[in-house]
Amino acid sequence: MKRTKQNKKPSAILCGDFHLREDQPVCRTDNHWKAQWKKVDFISNLQKKYNCVVIHSGDFFNQWKPSPYLLSKTIEHLPDQFHTVYGQHDMPQHNMELSYKSGLALLQRAKKITILGECNWGETPTEGSLFFPEVNQMILVWHILTYQAKTPWPGCTDPMAGKLLRKYHYPLIVTGDNHKPFVEEYEGRLLVNPGSLTRSDADQIDHKPRVYLWYAESNIVEPVYLPIEDNVISREHIARKEERDGRIDAFISQLDSDWEAAVSFEENLERFFQANQVRKSVTEIVINAIE
Repeated sequence: MKRTKQNKKPSAILCGDFHLREDQPVCRTDNHWKAQWKKVDFISNLQKKYNCVVIHSGDFFNQWKPSPYLLSKTIEHLPDQFHTVYGQHDMPQHNMELSYKSGLALLQRAKKITILGECNWGETPTEGSLFFPEVNQMILVWHILTYQAKTPWPGCTDPMAGKLLRKYHYPLIVTGDNHKPFVEEYEGRLLVNPGSLTRSDADQIDHKPRVYLWYAESNIVEPVYLPIEDNVISREHIARKEERDGRIDAFISQLDSDWEAAVSFEENLERFFQANQVRKSVTEIVINAIE
């Protein structure tokens, strides 16, 4: 499907994986705190311009228990009509049953966001997430790692984007967890993975953060690129990674070639859990220990 600029007002702004945080990513040489709010403000202004819903596909915060200061700044900058689902980073111990304790739950109780009923991390869709009356159809918003062509890492068992489109017959599926943006199309239906809001890992040096405008009637998306600064990503920390944490040293030796030094310790843990089919009870204990 040809994706061209539309003259009509978009039905939604699609985004994902904000990972809002108070600390500084080790790879960043600028002020990441200011950089993230600049991007959120850009999306907020876009929402005001088009007066449409903002659909976010999970991992809103980088950690489920944001500080009062981070929550306050979030309320200050958050776009209107904001809809999201829970990503694993939004859940205590990656456990949906404990989500009521989370910062995301607080934002919903304060009526600053809407948490969609379908489909949070670790869940399988049973119905759509959000209804759009102009096309009389539901769309699906799902925090699930999916990808195109090459698997993200050895042992990855998550489904490819094309497989999801063939299985779930929604006009639009918006996914999160994969920080690389892409659009997959199958028989006129779309899967949009918006990617991450910021560049928080060294391997994202070429990443161009973006949101997508979705036009429901034509089922077409248009990328809108977020403001970024050049030369703010460093790889110097990778050479010192082993010195930083003795626990990571031991874990690297066990993971051997499956370990990727350019991504975070927590993300490598998640990949290890999946590749080795670690029991959920064990996963929760480990996640709780490092939070």
